[in-house]
Amino acid sequence: MQVQIPKRYHTPEEYLALEETTNYKSEYRDGEIIPMTGGTTNHNKIALNFASNLKFGLRGQNYDIYIGDVKLWIPRYRQYTYPDVMLIQGEPLYTGTGTTTVMNPLLIVEVLSKSTKNYDQGDKFLYYRSIADFKEYILIDQARYYLMQYTKTPDEKWLLTEYESPEAILELSSIQFQISLNDIYEKVNFAETEE
Repeated sequence: MQVQIPKRYHTPEEYLALEETTNYKSEYRDGEIIPMTGGTTNHNKIALNFASNLKFGLRGQNYDIYIGDVKLWIPRYRQYTYPDVMLIQGEPLYTGTGTTTVMNPLLIVEVLSKSTKNYDQGDKFLYYRSIADFKEYILIDQARYYLMQYTKTPDEKWLLTEYESPEAILELSSIQFQISLNDIYEKVNFAETEE
């Protein structure tokens, strides 16, 4: 007979206190604390390529771009997570007393890995859709040229567009910005082992 060990549930406050004292990042999922896996060099290159091109393309405009280390709080689903790239129009809406956790991204970009792609495309997208300001979701495969763009239509539906060609141009719908898959995947080596 196998004995089930009950899961330990934590309050958001316990999670935030733990995040302050550890040297690794975790996500908070409605009481559960889930340690995050380390990213690959390809994962890092893709997120950085996207964020740096976005920053350059939007310079002088009223947007903030955050990459990797800023938490997102999703109150409806009691989730703290670390999106790979977030874009906020205007001023960030913080939760708590510090400036480490935001609540109002317009655009979120996630780089997919074997261990996270089902979650990123499923429950995590469900959680993100509860954010009032959220209008666009980009999922980028790190093992091949493949990108999914979800855009929120004026009638509150989500439209999917897929890109698979290195020469394809992603044009965002939430802001004026476009980028080629070649630029997103610059210096990415698909032969490297994926996480």
